[in-house]
Amino acid sequence: MSTEVKVPTLGESVTEATIGEWLKQPGDAVAVDEPIASLETDKVAVEVPSPVAGVMGQQVAAVGDTVNVGAVIATIEASAGNPAAAAPSPAPAAKAEAAAPAPAATGEAADTVPTLSPAVRRLVLEHGLDPSKIKGTGKDGRLTKEDVLAAANAAPDASAAAPASAAATPAPAASGAPGRREERVKMTRMRQTIAKRLKSAQDTAAMLTTFNDCDMSAVIETREKYRESFEKKHGVRLGFMSFFTKAVALAAHDIPAVNARIDGDEIVYHDYLDVSVAVSAPNGLVVPIVRNAESLSFAEIEKAIADLGKRAKEGTLTMEDMTGGTFTISNGGVFGGLMSTPIINPPQSAVLGLHRIEDRPVVRNGEIVIRPMMYLALSYDHRLVDGREAVTFLKTIKEAIEDPTRLLIDL
Repeated sequence: MSTEVKVPTLGESVTEATIGEWLKQPGDAVAVDEPIASLETDKVAVEVPSPVAGVMGQQVAAVGDTVNVGAVIATIEASAGNPAAAAPSPAPAAKAEAAAPAPAATGEAADTVPTLSPAVRRLVLEHGLDPSKIKGTGKDGRLTKEDVLAAANAAPDASAAAPASAAATPAPAASGAPGRREERVKMTRMRQTIAKRLKSAQDTAAMLTTFNDCDMSAVIETREKYRESFEKKHGVRLGFMSFFTKAVALAAHDIPAVNARIDGDEIVYHDYLDVSVAVSAPNGLVVPIVRNAESLSFAEIEKAIADLGKRAKEGTLTMEDMTGGTFTISNGGVFGGLMSTPIINPPQSAVLGLHRIEDRPVVRNGEIVIRPMMYLALSYDHRLVDGREAVTFLKTIKEAIEDPTRLLIDL
């Protein structure tokens, strides 16, 4: 007897997804509610759990296929006898891996080979690595491409010890020139959506970027002074993002157009600030939301951002985490960016870009001194936000960061 596994409801207005990865292969034992596949939607990755215990049966769809909500993607076969007796054996795992040449593995290694996505398996083979020796940082300890690349960089000579991998990469024709390879990989659904939305923003909005810089001395001094006591009391580190989030809330109160959006021939103003915070995830940049940021304390903002960042890395963000948002803060400084012109996140009307902190000579009281400076960039929709408003908004943020007391007395 077999049980059908269908694509679950994915969220409001989401009707289809792409098969991103099969977490179970035919013949593998499956427990109730154990994830068997990962689906990629426009915004997040969603795992599909097994409705019953048994053995993985037929995979109706392949990796990369688009499937609709409610569609059957696999079957679970009833296991013979006690489900507990149907524990995964080395044979199915070995059979699944035999589809592609793999580094020579002993029977012991076959027992510990983790489930690999096609992209990860390809990298493992190319670098001649043993996946059971690599620590996975993905959900439930699964290997990501970053894990494999890090292991390859740590052991550059591993490929020399893997003749099977070397044989899998044919040498160029008799010319003797170094190999020139190309790889064609289908864009993930999330990357396709990112591309469409960003291009749509450029085509629709009258985007303009204005710049300013701010002296980070006061914020750095405040962090250093209260870092230990803050972390001890609240259980989270005091970062820069809470200062900038509070500064945005302060500035948006005076310049509400920056926190508004255009809907047809109407302007929708928000009396709340839902901040989309750009964070890095395994499949690309995502922008989960810190809701009602204007009413949150520094500690509550830091806890919310830490939680969203952790879940983004684990791939456990939900559609609700990604839906909405009235303003975006993008911190390219964590990657070393000096300056950028960020693109707004429709239907929002503005995005604040933060950059790296760098010691630079500035003039203070007629003297040249060294200060930790950061460039700020505000990209905005000129259809809604005037230049005067944008400059005033950015200036208010600069003043609040250079004198954090303003954040406490609403000045």
